[in-house]
Amino acid sequence: MKKQLLCTSAIALGCAMVAPASAQEWNMKWGGFHNSHVGYVDHSSSTAAQAGADFDGVDVYTNAEIHFLPSITLDNGLTFGVDVQYEAKTNGGAIVDESFMFIKGDTLGKIELGNENSAGYKLSVAAPQVGGGIGINSPSISGFVPISTGAGGNLPWLFRDAGISSYTEVLANNDVPRISYYTPSFNGLTVGVSYAASSNTGGGSGVNAGNNFGVNRNVGTNDIFDIGVNYSQSFNGVDLALSARWGTASNDTGLAGTSDPEVWAIGGTIGVAGFTFGGSYAENDNGGLRAFDSEGWSLGATYDIAGPWAIGFDTYQGEYKGVGNGDKAEYEAYQLVASRTLGAGVRWGVYAAYIEGTVNANAGATFVDGLGNNNANTSTEGTVIGTSIGLSF
Repeated sequence: MKKQLLCTSAIALGCAMVAPASAQEWNMKWGGFHNSHVGYVDHSSSTAAQAGADFDGVDVYTNAEIHFLPSITLDNGLTFGVDVQYEAKTNGGAIVDESFMFIKGDTLGKIELGNENSAGYKLSVAAPQVGGGIGINSPSISGFVPISTGAGGNLPWLFRDAGISSYTEVLANNDVPRISYYTPSFNGLTVGVSYAASSNTGGGSGVNAGNNFGVNRNVGTNDIFDIGVNYSQSFNGVDLALSARWGTASNDTGLAGTSDPEVWAIGGTIGVAGFTFGGSYAENDNGGLRAFDSEGWSLGATYDIAGPWAIGFDTYQGEYKGVGNGDKAEYEAYQLVASRTLGAGVRWGVYAAYIEGTVNANAGATFVDGLGNNNANTSTEGTVIGTSIGLSF
């Protein structure tokens, strides 16, 4: 029975190509990253939760993971492997972040089965950023400046949401059990498709790096489908990267006035003579299953100076729109970065970043923080002067 289950769906293609193999050795590869930041924060806020609070001063932020990547290549050329990623920090309760099996080959392409982001997410391109910065096309900036409602800020921050990052997912689902297939690269063109039975948000039963244990398709959001296209090519000294993606899910909540959620995004970069320019745009239409919809865009430029130095500037602009009540909130961030390669996998960075979240609300109910305070017509802002050491191994 187990063998039959493993050979279903897209995996059947890989299983059908497996031939008896001689004794090969597993490649017990491992790696990861550890990025540590020290920054001085200058913060101000008009939210009720932060009244009288003092967030000014020096703080430390770390983003780190350990990756286990064992794999084996059989005589027929197929590679079977596992990608298990452990969070080195316990914020949010996540220990195992992503965990999936993969099968890949030159003519097969790649199949992924397990807890991982969608093909649309993984094929996305956004504004370039010099390594060593804090990452403003990302919720990482909340490690220094408390802008999310859960931290007493004023933005309805959601991980994998276009209001704060163009690297988004349908209804902000993240690392749920799914199956993805990526075609081989055809002159730089790669197409990927993904399917997940359920979402870990909006009433679904999936969890980050866990199993569904059955999916009731009369409850929550289910049948999540994503497709992404990526084109990367170099010609005549020009490096070009383009991407587009779309995703949707089945709304099985039964809630009146709601519809199927969708996400779409485009992005691109162009590099020439050491310069790289690029940007992205993304939208989340949550179908009334969230109190808001969102959109956002990134724009940036970097320059690799001859030698170990690189510099760059990037911005992200996001907007949350309250459903049916005219509420609106905006996220904006700007960053200037300089970094130096110190050795193989070791990079030092210095940066300055400005972040602001503002709310203009009629009803205000969309932007109630984790303490029950109404954040209508408030602002939260902060400036960070920081330095970092990034290790990639």
